[in-house]
Amino acid sequence: MNRGIWYAIGAYFIWGFIPVYIKQLGNVPAPQLLSHRIIWSFVCLVMVIFFTGRTAAVTNSFTDNRILRVYFLAALLIGINWFTYVWSVGEGFIVEASLGYFINPLISVLLGVFFLREKLRIWQWVPIFIAGAGVAFLTFAYGKIPWIALVLGFSFGFYGMVKKKGVLGSLHGLTLETGILLLPAILYIFYMESAGRGVVFQAGISTVLLLMGAGVITVVPLLMFASAVKRIPLSLIGILQYIAPTLQFLVGVIMYKEPFSVSKLIGFGIIWFALIAFGIESWLHHQAQTVVTEIE
Repeated sequence: MNRGIWYAIGAYFIWGFIPVYIKQLGNVPAPQLLSHRIIWSFVCLVMVIFFTGRTAAVTNSFTDNRILRVYFLAALLIGINWFTYVWSVGEGFIVEASLGYFINPLISVLLGVFFLREKLRIWQWVPIFIAGAGVAFLTFAYGKIPWIALVLGFSFGFYGMVKKKGVLGSLHGLTLETGILLLPAILYIFYMESAGRGVVFQAGISTVLLLMGAGVITVVPLLMFASAVKRIPLSLIGILQYIAPTLQFLVGVIMYKEPFSVSKLIGFGIIWFALIAFGIESWLHHQAQTVVTEIE
Protein backbone atom coordinates (compact mmCIF):
# COMPACT_ATOMS: atom_id res chain seq x y z
CA MET A 1 0.00 0.00 0.00
CA ASN A 2 1.18 3.54 -0.80
CA ARG A 3 3.13 5.00 2.13
CA GLY A 4 1.03 8.17 1.85
CA ILE A 5 -2.13 6.19 2.62
CA TRP A 6 -0.55 4.85 5.80
CA TYR A 7 0.51 8.36 6.81
CA ALA A 8 -3.04 9.63 6.28
CA ILE A 9 -4.62 6.72 8.15
CA GLY A 10 -2.16 7.19 11.00
CA ALA A 11 -2.91 10.91 11.25
CA TYR A 12 -6.68 10.38 11.25
CA PHE A 13 -6.43 7.57 13.82
CA ILE A 14 -4.49 9.86 16.17
CA TRP A 15 -7.04 12.63 15.69
CA GLY A 16 -9.84 10.10 16.17
CA PHE A 17 -8.54 9.01 19.57
CA ILE A 18 -7.55 12.46 20.83
CA PRO A 19 -10.70 12.53 23.06
CA VAL A 20 -9.23 9.61 25.04
CA TYR A 21 -6.06 11.63 25.64
CA ILE A 22 -8.00 14.74 26.65
CA LYS A 23 -10.12 12.69 29.05
CA GLN A 24 -6.93 11.73 30.91
CA LEU A 25 -6.57 15.44 31.69
CA GLY A 26 -10.09 15.83 33.03
CA ASN A 27 -8.73 17.55 36.15
CA VAL A 28 -7.27 20.39 34.05
CA PRO A 29 -9.67 23.27 33.20
CA ALA A 30 -10.14 23.77 29.45
CA PRO A 31 -8.45 27.23 29.28
CA GLN A 32 -5.32 25.88 30.97
CA LEU A 33 -5.29 22.75 28.81
CA LEU A 34 -5.59 24.90 25.69
CA SER A 35 -2.75 27.16 26.87
CA HIS A 36 -0.48 24.19 27.52
CA ARG A 37 -1.36 22.71 24.13
CA ILE A 38 -0.33 25.98 22.46
CA ILE A 39 2.91 26.26 24.44
CA TRP A 40 4.09 22.68 23.96
CA SER A 41 2.96 22.56 20.33
CA PHE A 42 5.11 25.63 19.66
CA VAL A 43 8.07 24.02 21.42
CA CYS A 44 7.70 20.80 19.38
CA LEU A 45 7.29 22.71 16.10
CA VAL A 46 10.35 24.87 16.76
CA MET A 47 12.39 21.75 17.52
CA VAL A 48 11.28 20.10 14.27
CA ILE A 49 12.09 23.23 12.26
CA PHE A 50 15.45 23.70 13.99
CA PHE A 51 16.61 20.12 13.49
CA THR A 52 15.51 20.15 9.84
CA GLY A 53 17.33 23.44 9.22
CA ARG A 54 14.28 25.41 8.08
CA THR A 55 14.29 28.34 10.51
CA ALA A 56 14.61 31.16 7.98
CA ALA A 57 11.02 30.99 6.68
CA VAL A 58 9.48 31.36 10.14
CA THR A 59 11.93 34.05 11.25
CA ASN A 60 11.20 36.14 8.15
CA SER A 61 7.42 35.68 8.48
CA PHE A 62 7.44 37.29 11.94
CA THR A 63 8.61 40.54 10.35
CA ASP A 64 6.23 40.57 7.36
CA ASN A 65 3.02 42.47 8.21
CA ARG A 66 1.05 40.97 5.31
CA ILE A 67 1.84 37.44 6.43
CA LEU A 68 1.20 38.32 10.07
CA ARG A 69 -2.30 39.68 9.30
CA VAL A 70 -3.34 36.46 7.58
CA TYR A 71 -1.90 34.17 10.24
CA PHE A 72 -3.18 36.29 13.12
CA LEU A 73 -6.71 35.58 11.89
CA ALA A 74 -5.83 31.92 11.34
CA ALA A 75 -4.42 31.74 14.89
CA LEU A 76 -7.63 33.23 16.31
CA LEU A 77 -9.77 30.70 14.45
CA ILE A 78 -7.69 27.66 15.38
CA GLY A 79 -7.64 28.89 18.99
CA ILE A 80 -11.45 29.01 19.02
CA ASN A 81 -11.59 25.57 17.42
CA TRP A 82 -9.14 23.99 19.87
CA PHE A 83 -10.80 25.55 22.92
CA THR A 84 -14.29 24.47 21.84
CA TYR A 85 -13.10 20.93 21.18
CA VAL A 86 -11.18 20.59 24.46
CA TRP A 87 -14.11 21.98 26.42
CA SER A 88 -16.69 19.79 24.66
CA VAL A 89 -14.69 16.58 25.25
CA GLY A 90 -14.17 17.45 28.91
CA GLU A 91 -17.87 18.20 29.37
CA GLY A 92 -19.02 14.96 27.72
CA PHE A 93 -20.04 16.19 24.26
CA ILE A 94 -17.71 14.04 22.12
CA VAL A 95 -20.57 12.89 19.86
CA GLU A 96 -21.71 16.44 19.08
CA ALA A 97 -18.08 17.47 18.53
CA SER A 98 -17.66 14.66 16.00
CA LEU A 99 -20.68 16.01 14.14
CA GLY A 100 -18.79 19.26 13.63
CA TYR A 101 -16.06 17.47 11.70
CA PHE A 102 -18.56 15.38 9.74
CA ILE A 103 -20.25 18.51 8.40
CA ASN A 104 -17.03 20.52 8.02
CA PRO A 105 -16.42 19.52 4.35
CA LEU A 106 -19.89 20.73 3.37
CA ILE A 107 -19.38 23.95 5.34
CA SER A 108 -16.08 24.48 3.52
CA VAL A 109 -17.90 24.08 0.20
CA LEU A 110 -20.49 26.70 1.20
CA LEU A 111 -17.78 29.12 2.35
CA GLY A 112 -16.08 28.69 -1.01
CA VAL A 113 -19.33 29.57 -2.77
CA PHE A 114 -20.18 32.65 -0.71
CA PHE A 115 -16.72 34.09 -0.09
CA LEU A 116 -14.50 32.82 -2.90
CA ARG A 117 -17.15 32.89 -5.66
CA GLU A 118 -16.66 29.20 -6.39
CA LYS A 119 -19.43 27.53 -8.40
CA LEU A 120 -21.20 24.31 -7.47
CA ARG A 121 -22.58 21.73 -9.83
CA ILE A 122 -26.35 21.31 -9.53
CA TRP A 123 -26.05 17.86 -7.92
CA GLN A 124 -23.66 19.23 -5.31
CA TRP A 125 -26.43 21.44 -3.92
CA VAL A 126 -28.66 18.45 -3.16
CA PRO A 127 -26.50 16.90 -0.37
CA ILE A 128 -25.89 20.35 1.10
CA PHE A 129 -29.64 20.91 1.47
CA ILE A 130 -30.02 17.38 2.87
CA ALA A 131 -27.28 18.05 5.44
CA GLY A 132 -29.00 21.31 6.35
CA ALA A 133 -32.19 19.36 6.93
CA GLY A 134 -30.25 16.98 9.18
CA VAL A 135 -28.90 19.87 11.27
CA ALA A 136 -32.41 21.35 11.45
CA PHE A 137 -33.79 18.00 12.63
CA LEU A 138 -31.09 17.72 15.29
CA THR A 139 -31.91 21.25 16.42
CA PHE A 140 -35.53 20.19 16.83
CA ALA A 141 -34.52 16.95 18.57
CA TYR A 142 -32.08 18.68 20.95
CA GLY A 143 -34.49 21.49 21.61
CA LYS A 144 -31.58 23.80 20.87
CA ILE A 145 -29.12 24.51 18.09
CA PRO A 146 -26.17 22.02 18.09
CA TRP A 147 -23.81 24.94 18.63
CA ILE A 148 -20.73 22.87 19.47
CA ALA A 149 -20.86 21.12 16.10
CA LEU A 150 -21.53 24.39 14.27
CA VAL A 151 -18.74 26.29 16.05
CA LEU A 152 -16.26 23.50 15.33
CA GLY A 153 -17.39 23.11 11.72
CA PHE A 154 -17.45 26.82 10.89
CA SER A 155 -14.28 27.76 12.79
CA PHE A 156 -12.32 25.03 11.00
CA GLY A 157 -13.99 25.90 7.70
CA PHE A 158 -13.04 29.58 8.00
CA TYR A 159 -9.58 28.51 9.17
CA GLY A 160 -9.10 26.52 5.98
CA MET A 161 -10.35 29.42 3.87
CA VAL A 162 -7.96 31.88 5.55
CA LYS A 163 -5.08 29.43 5.12
CA LYS A 164 -5.71 29.44 1.36
CA LYS A 165 -4.45 33.03 1.42
CA GLY A 166 -1.35 32.05 3.38
CA VAL A 167 2.02 31.61 1.72
CA LEU A 168 3.61 29.32 4.30
CA GLY A 169 3.56 25.53 4.34
CA SER A 170 1.57 23.68 6.97
CA LEU A 171 4.55 23.23 9.32
CA HIS A 172 5.74 26.85 9.18
CA GLY A 173 2.17 28.15 9.19
CA LEU A 174 1.19 26.32 12.36
CA THR A 175 4.45 27.40 13.99
CA LEU A 176 3.61 31.03 13.27
CA GLU A 177 0.02 30.57 14.49
CA THR A 178 1.06 28.99 17.77
CA GLY A 179 3.77 31.63 18.06
CA ILE A 180 1.12 34.35 17.82
CA LEU A 181 -0.91 32.64 20.57
CA LEU A 182 2.16 31.86 22.66
CA LEU A 183 2.44 35.06 24.74
CA PRO A 184 -1.25 35.10 25.83
CA ALA A 185 -0.97 31.39 26.71
CA ILE A 186 2.18 31.91 28.80
CA LEU A 187 0.73 34.95 30.57
CA TYR A 188 -2.47 33.05 31.38
CA ILE A 189 -0.58 30.04 32.78
CA PHE A 190 1.69 32.35 34.80
CA TYR A 191 -1.36 34.18 36.21
CA MET A 192 -3.16 30.96 37.16
CA GLU A 193 -0.05 29.50 38.80
CA SER A 194 0.67 32.69 40.75
CA ALA A 195 -2.97 32.78 41.89
CA GLY A 196 -2.68 29.22 43.17
CA ARG A 197 -5.18 27.86 40.64
CA GLY A 198 -2.72 26.34 38.21
CA VAL A 199 -2.05 22.63 37.77
CA VAL A 200 1.69 22.50 37.12
CA PHE A 201 2.75 22.74 40.77
CA GLN A 202 -0.33 21.04 42.20
CA ALA A 203 -0.83 18.05 39.92
CA GLY A 204 1.40 15.01 39.79
CA ILE A 205 4.25 14.44 37.37
CA SER A 206 1.99 12.27 35.18
CA THR A 207 -0.34 15.22 34.55
CA VAL A 208 2.59 17.49 33.71
CA LEU A 209 3.95 14.91 31.25
CA LEU A 210 0.51 14.55 29.65
CA LEU A 211 0.30 18.33 29.27
CA MET A 212 3.67 18.35 27.54
CA GLY A 213 2.52 15.43 25.39
CA ALA A 214 -0.38 17.57 24.14
CA GLY A 215 2.18 19.28 21.92
CA VAL A 216 3.35 15.96 20.52
CA ILE A 217 -0.15 14.72 19.65
CA THR A 218 -0.75 18.03 17.88
CA VAL A 219 2.43 18.05 15.82
CA VAL A 220 2.88 14.35 14.92
CA PRO A 221 -0.44 13.87 13.05
CA LEU A 222 0.09 17.23 11.34
CA LEU A 223 3.45 16.08 9.97
CA MET A 224 1.97 12.73 8.93
CA PHE A 225 -0.89 14.49 7.18
CA ALA A 226 1.48 16.88 5.38
CA SER A 227 3.49 13.89 4.15
CA ALA A 228 0.32 12.10 3.02
CA VAL A 229 -0.93 15.07 0.99
CA LYS A 230 2.30 15.04 -1.02
CA ARG A 231 1.96 11.34 -1.87
CA ILE A 232 -1.73 10.62 -2.56
CA PRO A 233 -4.57 12.41 -4.42
CA LEU A 234 -6.74 14.92 -2.55
CA SER A 235 -9.80 12.90 -3.57
CA LEU A 236 -8.48 9.99 -1.51
CA ILE A 237 -7.65 12.37 1.37
CA GLY A 238 -11.27 13.53 1.18
CA ILE A 239 -12.53 9.98 1.70
CA LEU A 240 -10.06 9.09 4.45
CA GLN A 241 -10.79 12.27 6.43
CA TYR A 242 -14.01 10.73 7.79
CA ILE A 243 -11.95 8.21 9.77
CA ALA A 244 -11.31 10.80 12.51
CA PRO A 245 -14.90 11.92 13.25
CA THR A 246 -16.13 8.32 12.92
CA LEU A 247 -13.66 7.18 15.57
CA GLN A 248 -14.52 10.18 17.76
CA PHE A 249 -18.18 9.31 17.45
CA LEU A 250 -17.53 5.66 18.41
CA VAL A 251 -15.31 6.73 21.32
CA GLY A 252 -18.10 8.95 22.64
CA VAL A 253 -20.84 6.33 22.32
CA ILE A 254 -18.97 3.11 23.17
CA MET A 255 -16.17 4.14 25.53
CA TYR A 256 -17.81 7.04 27.38
CA LYS A 257 -21.45 5.96 27.05
CA GLU A 258 -22.69 9.33 25.82
CA PRO A 259 -26.44 9.27 25.16
CA PHE A 260 -27.41 8.58 21.56
CA SER A 261 -31.17 8.57 21.16
CA VAL A 262 -33.23 7.47 18.17
CA SER A 263 -33.80 11.11 17.23
CA LYS A 264 -30.04 11.73 17.20
CA LEU A 265 -29.57 8.60 15.09
CA ILE A 266 -32.07 9.95 12.54
CA GLY A 267 -30.38 13.36 12.45
CA PHE A 268 -26.89 11.89 12.11
CA GLY A 269 -28.21 9.42 9.54
CA ILE A 270 -29.54 12.25 7.37
CA ILE A 271 -26.18 14.02 7.51
CA TRP A 272 -24.24 10.80 6.82
CA PHE A 273 -26.48 10.16 3.81
CA ALA A 274 -25.73 13.68 2.55
CA LEU A 275 -21.98 13.12 2.93
CA ILE A 276 -22.16 9.79 1.07
CA ALA A 277 -24.18 11.42 -1.72
CA PHE A 278 -21.70 14.30 -1.93
CA GLY A 279 -18.78 11.87 -2.06
CA ILE A 280 -20.37 9.74 -4.80
CA GLU A 281 -21.17 12.83 -6.90
CA SER A 282 -17.61 14.12 -6.55
CA TRP A 283 -16.17 10.70 -7.43
CA LEU A 284 -18.40 10.32 -10.53
CA HIS A 285 -17.47 13.84 -11.68
CA HIS A 286 -13.77 13.08 -11.19
CA GLN A 287 -14.11 9.83 -13.17
CA ALA A 288 -15.92 11.63 -15.99
CA GLN A 289 -13.21 14.32 -16.13
CA THR A 290 -10.53 11.62 -16.22
CA VAL A 291 -12.23 9.90 -19.18
CA VAL A 292 -12.53 13.21 -21.06
CA THR A 293 -8.85 13.97 -20.43
CA GLU A 294 -7.80 10.53 -21.70
CA ILE A 295 -9.90 10.94 -24.87
CA GLU A 296 -8.41 14.36 -25.56
